[in-house]
Amino acid sequence: MKKVCLSPAEIERRLEDANVRPTAQRIAVARYVLCEADHPTADAVKAWADANFPKMSLATVYNTLGILVKAGLLKEMRLPHTGKTVYDDNISDHYHFVDEKTGKLYDLDETQVQVASKLDGGFKVTGVDLVLRGEKR
Repeated sequence: MKKVCLSPAEIERRLEDANVRPTAQRIAVARYVLCEADHPTADAVKAWADANFPKMSLATVYNTLGILVKAGLLKEMRLPHTGKTVYDDNISDHYHFVDEKTGKLYDLDETQVQVASKLDGGFKVTGVDLVLRGEKR
């Protein structure tokens, strides 16, 4: 279940705060991805757009998702097990679990997984993208 949705006015304000012109299509895609969808692909966003905004092109969907990522409102993530790109409204560092039976992607709180943030050899960790795979019981 998604969290309480932002109003169109709040989405418009967030877009403006990110220096993004809040067009009707951008607001609609942002509302869908931020409020309704759960780790959607661009194709899933396009399918939603076809049902709600029949004249929205796939290029507009990709451009809008790219703008939302660049503005810091979404995180783009390529799944290593499928190669698909999904969009995550949780932009903080967190982990994911993929149910191999259903393909569903779940967010995991970082307290559920321990990962060393210090590495030997002079590496500096600036972010973490971790995907665990298995089956949900």
